[in-house]
Amino acid sequence: MEKAQQEAILEAVLFTMGESVELGKLADLIEDTKSNTKKLIYELKERLDEKNHGITIMELEDSYQMCTKSEMYEYLIKIAKSPRKYVLTDSVLETLSIIAYKQPVTRVEIEKVRGVNCDHAINRLIEFNLVTELGRLDAPGRPLLFGTTEEFLRRFGINSLDSLPEMNPMQVEEFKQQALQEVELQLGV
Repeated sequence: MEKAQQEAILEAVLFTMGESVELGKLADLIEDTKSNTKKLIYELKERLDEKNHGITIMELEDSYQMCTKSEMYEYLIKIAKSPRKYVLTDSVLETLSIIAYKQPVTRVEIEKVRGVNCDHAINRLIEFNLVTELGRLDAPGRPLLFGTTEEFLRRFGINSLDSLPEMNPMQVEEFKQQALQEVELQLGV
């Protein structure tokens, strides 16, 4: 298969799917190696990014997706009937952070870190498709395990969980001390 045809196939598939497609599937589709397929995808992305296009290609772990450039969002809002706005409150963001850094994690583990019930926050994150149930822990009661989704990576503009910022150990210790003080105040210790 010639290069021009491979590029056309990749462009058509990524445009049509509306979700990410694994590199291996794309390589099989164009009958080429993963490394050559990745090179073709990067070339296509460069062309879309350098010219005045409204779309780009996003890498999500070992998958690729064609999507609208973020600077085009204001124009999409004008045409969309009622764009869905996600409102992430502080408690929902805290819960999302815990899940992102500790996944797979159970509800009890999240609540242990936050010190409060997290049912509502977890349900909102699942509703927004930022968090999903990953299965069950092999422990008494078989609690659900939660982790982030591809949509999480997409919304926060990161390629993989390895791209999450490192936590400052001194800040972590400071947060722990603040949480302990809050608990002591609530318990009247």
